[in-house]
Amino acid sequence: MNTSQIQAALAGRTVEAVVIGASAGGVGALLRLLPGLPAHYPCAVVAVLHLPEGRQSQLAGVFQQRMKLPVREARDKEDLASGTLYFAGSGYHLSVELDRSFSLSCEAPVHFARPAIDYLMASAADAYGPALVGILLTGANQDGAAGIAAIGQAGGLTVVQDPREAEVPTMPQEAIRLRQPDLVLPLDEIHTLLMMLENN
Repeated sequence: MNTSQIQAALAGRTVEAVVIGASAGGVGALLRLLPGLPAHYPCAVVAVLHLPEGRQSQLAGVFQQRMKLPVREARDKEDLASGTLYFAGSGYHLSVELDRSFSLSCEAPVHFARPAIDYLMASAADAYGPALVGILLTGANQDGAAGIAAIGQAGGLTVVQDPREAEVPTMPQEAIRLRQPDLVLPLDEIHTLLMMLENN
């Protein structure tokens, strides 16, 4: 376990929000990553998984049963609150406005996905800059690579799941190819990083 590498990446950094993107294999990855976060977590956590359009997302309910902190589907115009896990609903892009409230839109799919990971990550990078951690997990297309790059360009911390461990490695590989992330870690170490944010 390379905690010193994680500590070095977090040194001197104040984190206010975490955005996570995943596609194929993502639910299983998040079930390893998120349970265990404390009830009074210091960051807002926002997750986008590719969802089939027209089907109501059950993610908030599934994760609320396993989490100490409140979990809900992000709502239009809602302010992001620390200590809350938000999921993007189906059928709408989710973005973060500069005043750190959510915005839902029906713009065209990106990489065949709506909600798209790039859409959330790029907007959160604008809103939070260096106070953002972006995490990209398993998935079968290129969505999220440009978003993670945007977070890095804005000074945020970029974390990509080790493709060798990912259920579907395409998405992490594409992110690494586009712009080398700050950290490439297996899920257990990404969980450690999330837990370390509590004391950061």
